[in-house]
Amino acid sequence: MSKIKVLSVVGISKSGKTTTIENIIRELTRRGRSVGTIKEIHFHEFKMDMDGTNTDRHKQAGATLVTARGDNETDILFQEKLPVNEILRFYNQDYVIMEGVRDSSTAKIVTAHDIEGIESRLDGTVIAISGRIASKIREYKGIPVINSMTDIEALVDLIEKRSFRPLPDVSDECCRACGFTCCELGARIAQGLSHRGDCVLDRQEVVLRIDGTEIPMVPFVQRIIKNTIIGLSSELNGYSDNGDIEICVRR
Repeated sequence: MSKIKVLSVVGISKSGKTTTIENIIRELTRRGRSVGTIKEIHFHEFKMDMDGTNTDRHKQAGATLVTARGDNETDILFQEKLPVNEILRFYNQDYVIMEGVRDSSTAKIVTAHDIEGIESRLDGTVIAISGRIASKIREYKGIPVINSMTDIEALVDLIEKRSFRPLPDVSDECCRACGFTCCELGARIAQGLSHRGDCVLDRQEVVLRIDGTEIPMVPFVQRIIKNTIIGLSSELNGYSDNGDIEICVRR
């Protein structure tokens, strides 16, 4: 997930979200970038599987992870709503474009029919406005309004410049080591006031990997683990103040 840049396109129904995303994907692909997508379904009863199918029967019997494997498609069905960053671990593309995802500290494009539609989704992470309203105005509160049908190159130029790797999105109470919450830092990066490298969790003194996946830890937790391990290790023969200490716990 380290190289991925993530962008979310948000807006009310039929405001031009999917059309904007289609045009972004085509232009990024034309530029040689690989693209993945995530679609948020705003329907509580939504599920991919159908009642009564064999895979549904697996789920009803108690399976917590079900995979449907066909000749042309493999679908992994989790029985829960996963956090965005956990979903992104499955991606290795250059860009992931999300449709309708608002609970992530990523750069965003708002699509709308009118000013009210913009205002309902406007926050500091918005780098551009598009969709149907792009045929009526050129900018709004200093944010460029770009028509993805007629000026997709300019829109993707902006995406390449202002989108960034996903932030850890830890809870506001846990970190703020950079001076901001993840949401606040995401907005500052989108506005060009901070850099993605300002997130201190990119420079961890303690690295925790579970089954090969690195788990970000806030500085407070890192200090507890570091001081505990150093305190125990310093009593052992062979301990040195220089170099790294590696511990592998096998289960």
